[in-house]
Amino acid sequence: MDPVSQAALGATWSQSAARGGKLRDAAFLGAVAGMAPDLDTLIQSGSDPLLFLEYHRHFTHAFAFVPIGALVCAALLHRLVRARLSFRETYLFCLLGFGSHGLLDACTTYGTQLLWPFSGERIAWSVVAVVDPLFTLPVLVLAALAAQRRDVRLAWLAFAWSVAYLGLGWVQNARAADAGAALAASRGHAPERLEAKPALGSLLLWKIIYEHDGRYYVDAVRTGLDVVIFEGESTPKLDLAKHFPWLAEGTQQARDVERFRRVSDDFLSIDDRAPNRIVDMRYSMVPNEIDAFWAIELDPDAPADAHVGFLATRERAPEQARRLLDMLF
Repeated sequence: MDPVSQAALGATWSQSAARGGKLRDAAFLGAVAGMAPDLDTLIQSGSDPLLFLEYHRHFTHAFAFVPIGALVCAALLHRLVRARLSFRETYLFCLLGFGSHGLLDACTTYGTQLLWPFSGERIAWSVVAVVDPLFTLPVLVLAALAAQRRDVRLAWLAFAWSVAYLGLGWVQNARAADAGAALAASRGHAPERLEAKPALGSLLLWKIIYEHDGRYYVDAVRTGLDVVIFEGESTPKLDLAKHFPWLAEGTQQARDVERFRRVSDDFLSIDDRAPNRIVDMRYSMVPNEIDAFWAIELDPDAPADAHVGFLATRERAPEQARRLLDMLF
């Protein structure tokens, strides 16, 4: 999730193990350690634009790395709190903050390698959006009040809110998936796979993606007291032999497509507006559209060792945000 959410949850986890005058230090250490795993975004390459995608939510987010990452954080931060905390306490608070990060990220849709190095599976429970103020603001406010008033009960309340909200996300995900399955059945489709993913900002609006007969279908579902369907678009599933017959096996671009496929959980399609562009269909501002947040672009004239291009598409963000709000409200 966003850094504010990660910091707030990390602070709350650390505060839950603190008492009295140590709540402020616990909040500070937990917040910093809670954001630290996202330093993996610094793993980038000017010549390989997909490197940062592969390593985001990689080893720094894994359960196996938590004790190591927490130790690094504690070693760097202890000098700031050593007058009030022992190193053991510093490490404990960093451990709790650092450990909260990967679990929260796994609740979103991107995919987090919690089980690295034993498995390369990208876990994505899809129960909360990457940005959701209704999750973040109560946790942030309660963590701040717990530090100010030195009252651990407020930290426990923040923790309870986060668990309850994510639990609601599980329920809403199931409702959205059921509505998507019913919609597919009404079209006479038997999906080979179907997933519900939260739209930006709340647990009310969901993106439904399902695969049927070589095509992806994208719709939106609003799961309030009543379920409202916003029918959307469909597009062919990526077929390299059909869509890119010129792409030679073993070239760097062909390998990059497979890397992009792994990161996107194979939710890949072509972009009708750009014939050499492959989009990750999991993300779009408007949940019943295929206008993806990011894509890769192939070049038929590129040398065999050239990487694909990577681009983020945000050209129509203002008008898309208006349509998103219309669906939400």
